This record gives sequence, C-alpha cells and structure tokens, in this order.
Amino acid sequence: MADPALRPHGWLILDKPTGLGSTQAVGAVKRVLRELGYGPKLRDLPKVGHGGTLDPLAEGVLPIALGEATKLTGRMLDADKTYEFTIQFGAETDTLDTEGEVTATTDRRPPRAAIPAVLEHFTGAIEQLPPKYSALKVDGRRAYDLARAGKDFALATRHVTIHSLEMASGAGWAPLYSTFASTGSRPDAEIGYEALEMADSVTLIANVSKGTYIRSLARDIARALGTLGHVTYLRRTKAGPFTEGQAISLDLLNEIGKGARLQDHLLPLEAGLDGIPALALDPESAQAARQGRVVSGLPHPDGLHFAKLGEVPVALVEIEGGTMTVVRGFNI
Repeated sequence: MADPALRPHGWLILDKPTGLGSTQAVGAVKRVLRELGYGPKLRDLPKVGHGGTLDPLAEGVLPIALGEATKLTGRMLDADKTYEFTIQFGAETDTLDTEGEVTATTDRRPPRAAIPAVLEHFTGAIEQLPPKYSALKVDGRRAYDLARAGKDFALATRHVTIHSLEMASGAGWAPLYSTFASTGSRPDAEIGYEALEMADSVTLIANVSKGTYIRSLARDIARALGTLGHVTYLRRTKAGPFTEGQAISLDLLNEIGKGARLQDHLLPLEAGLDGIPALALDPESAQAARQGRVVSGLPHPDGLHFAKLGEVPVALVEIEGGTMTVVRGFNI
C-alpha cells in the first residue's frame, strides 16, 4: 500500500488502445492511484493530466502526467509528434476516418509508384484545413457538436509543419516501376499506365508539429493522388521525448493497481524536459526560487533551464544576462 504523504510526481506513458478516450485514460490512472491508497477521496488524489489528446479511434503513446509533472502538460501539447497511419483509397467520409458516413466514392486508385513524389509536396510548412469533426471551437461551440447537429459552418485553415513524411517499411515502390527508375524513363509511357501496381491503401509515417490533423493530411494526400481516401489505422509512436518503447499497456496499468510497483514504470518529472539543460542550485538559491525571487550573478548561458537542488526538482527557470527568473515552480 502506498504512503499517501509521498505523492508520485512524474510520467506514466500509456499505450492507449483504440476505443478508449484520453479522458477515460486519465480516469483509469486515477482509479489505479486510488487502489494504491494515494487518495481514498477524489480530492486527495495526486493531480493527473494527459499530454495531448488522442482520439478514441487512435492508439499509441499517451503521456500521463502525475503530481507536479502536470505543470508540464502544456509543453507536451506544443511538442512534435510522430504517427503511423493507413489511408484507404476510394472513399471519403465526413469524419475522415472509419467512424463517419461515406460522403463520396471513386473507382480511381493511385499508382503506388506515384505516392513518394506526392508526399514531397506535403513536407515542410503547409496550410491545412482541419476536419469538421474536431475539438476546435466555433463561436464557443465544439466543431464536432456543430457537425453532428448538421450545422453549416466553416473552419479557417491553419499553418502546420510536416517535418518528415514517408511510406512505411514494406509499402515501397511498385516492382514494375523500379525496373525503369534507373533509366529516368516514364514507366507509363513504356509499359502503359494500367501496368503499374495500383494501391488500394498506403501506410505512412509522419513527424508533425502541434496542431496537425492526420485525418486532414490523409484526405489531402488522397486528393492530390487523384482519388479519395480516409484513415483506417492511426497510431502515435512518439509524443515529444516519449516513445512507444516506454509505453505500458492498459493491462499492465491494471496490474499496478493490484500491487505491481508504480515506481518501476513511473518516469521522472524531468523526462518531459528533454533538451533543457539542468541547473544545480545551492540551498540559498533554491529557497529563493521556491519563493519566486530573482537570483542574479549566475555564470550560465541564457535560456531555459531545469533547476534542481540535488536530485529534487525546484523550478523551470529562465536565465538572461546571468539573472534567473522562475517560469514554473515545482512543489516537491
């Protein structure tokens, strides 16, 4: 049984299964904490939050912050993320995934060999129209609520960045195309367009900036290939510094509730601060930081630092010209 006085601070990385919402995943972690004795009453529980919504249809890496790590969830929302997803060609749905109603169909399928060239046009900074079935707000209401109610509304395009976009291993170029690729000749001119391998679907891997909608990306790629498409599989493999190799299953989470050691799977608070240098404080400077006071005369480079007293997190601080100011304090 856990000592309620020693509340956990850090990250549980959940490999979220399909069908489970992000809020439900947070609820599952809270339930496990109650089972461990951290809070017999809801108000006594350590704070719990997630680092980026993952739709029920999607699976994969969902960072769950515990205790003081919840103060870093905003940074996780801004972090880059990596997804593996499958586009099924031939039909577009109103939700752009398998949960929606089919709105249009086509018999056209793209040549598999044409896909890599099209992906190049979706790499880098692009403008993207979000799905109408999204959590964006329009005049104070969620877009998906308006869409379900049959309301007519428009969403603004947004600027996002696709850092990389490639076909997954095993989804490569058509064998017939590779025969002619080294010569630079057009295979459709040499052997006829119909002879190319046509793709019913393709699985892609994308590393993207915050605010990117994979469903919209899939829609636009399909249209650029002269067809229609929707997402049939979506897995997040990386969120900020967290990878699927660090993730635990829902079954293992339940085992923790039955007595497995939480600390064996809890990543430290600073795991969410990948790339931010540590700053060792003396007791006097640590006390000043905890009180929100400015500390001057520090011989450290300008920028964001993770301040610690020994192994105890103290604050996220900004140093400018040798002067340290607190950005976010940790009550540990």
